[in-house]
Amino acid sequence: MSDNASQSLAAVDLGSNSFHLIAAQVVDGRIQVVDRMKEMVRLAAGLDEGNRLSGPVMEHAVDTLKRFGERLRDVPAHKVRAVGTNTLRKAKNRGEFLARARPALGHSIDIIAGREEARLIYLGVSHSIEGNGERRLVVDIGGGSTELILGRQFWPERMDSLHIGCVEMSRRFFGAGSIDALRMRAAEIAALQELEPMSTEYRRIGWDSPIGASGTILAVQHIVEQQGWCQDGITLAALRRLRKALIGATYIQNLELDGLEAERAPVFPGGVAILGAIFEALGIEHMRASSGALREGLLYDLLGRIHHEDVRETTVEGLTRRYRIDAAQTGRVAGAALALFDQAPSAWGLGGSEHAQWLCWAARLHEIGLSISHSHYQKHGAYLITNLDMPGFSQGEQALLAVLIRGHRRKLSLADFEGLPEPLRRQALYLCILLRVAVLLHRSRSETELPAIALAGDEASIKLRFSPEWLLEHPLTEADLSEEAEYLRAANVKLRFK
Repeated sequence: MSDNASQSLAAVDLGSNSFHLIAAQVVDGRIQVVDRMKEMVRLAAGLDEGNRLSGPVMEHAVDTLKRFGERLRDVPAHKVRAVGTNTLRKAKNRGEFLARARPALGHSIDIIAGREEARLIYLGVSHSIEGNGERRLVVDIGGGSTELILGRQFWPERMDSLHIGCVEMSRRFFGAGSIDALRMRAAEIAALQELEPMSTEYRRIGWDSPIGASGTILAVQHIVEQQGWCQDGITLAALRRLRKALIGATYIQNLELDGLEAERAPVFPGGVAILGAIFEALGIEHMRASSGALREGLLYDLLGRIHHEDVRETTVEGLTRRYRIDAAQTGRVAGAALALFDQAPSAWGLGGSEHAQWLCWAARLHEIGLSISHSHYQKHGAYLITNLDMPGFSQGEQALLAVLIRGHRRKLSLADFEGLPEPLRRQALYLCILLRVAVLLHRSRSETELPAIALAGDEASIKLRFSPEWLLEHPLTEADLSEEAEYLRAANVKLRFK
């Protein structure tokens, strides 16, 4: 993949059942897949009762990522996107895993929320099928979760992520290897319980075509077509025949179905139970499977970021409108913060567009908590950013923005940064300091432009130099800076100004 590396893109999906790598070239603005790698890791099966990943599964996962990393060696870091899904969302020791997984892969790994996973799945499916403006129902049965999405063309309208997946369901109801009618129906009822809160609304909205994605649904389609039970996609009648065949086998090791891979067999009954429940709950008679899914969605989302069509920017704009944030004021703060960022000392480890983006978004959203209350609005803002659905943002990015917003005024506590990984923890502190200074300088909310401000410093200090006489003419700002020096001292950073 060293040839034309500048045109290469890659996505890595750390799924609950399988890990996938997909590599592509951008040709005339379109994505052309050139390589795929897959490893059945069964991460979800490695979770114990306390939701901690076991040592052997972690070792298998890290070894897989080392092989993926070798394949990605020549792809620039900003053109690779790797994400973890349901199992890594649940794992209590994911920090330990990520500390080993990131260097093994050689790239950062984001943990994404269920609804963000659904958005990316829908994007991948939408790019893999011909669009005609009809409303689609997209279903993806993963190892640890199942996503349902309604949408048109490339835009999802409703997204849900359910806590049921083929690995967890198979372990729960078919863990001993036995398959019978009682176990199958119990699994289906468990899935129906998860579907119950949204099935009525999905039926009310309706759709023109149901489309399935992921290994489970692709395997079901392949098997029923191989058996001659249907010719195009998955019909309800064919799914019932498959269900009957599974029960008739009695044990998983007895399954002999053309098209069923041996490594998928242990988690297949749980996947079929979930799919059967979805057909039942939503009244589906026929479904087609799509080859596109999460990893393809990652590629198209990454391409959008590279071409400055970043959905995260759309999300920030939407939140600004939704929470009636004073865009003129936050725009002034963002401008000041970025002007200071451009002068950040090299010792702070800041630089590049990614850090600047985070600082800018935090500045534009720092007053979001005012929609709840002016008192402690920085705390309200941090809560909102942590818990809102923010399309395009990973959980780690939301956590970073929340820390910056929480720390943009009043007391600054180093404890707030401890949940971030190193070296981001220290970088986030410096970004927060830049945001604090920018907010302080625009505290009057005046439209008057600031004078040129010179910034210098080192790891433990920041020095601000204003134009002659400016501070004398702005005694309130000077008083605010003196107060800020006290706040920063608690974070072991010395502020000097003149």
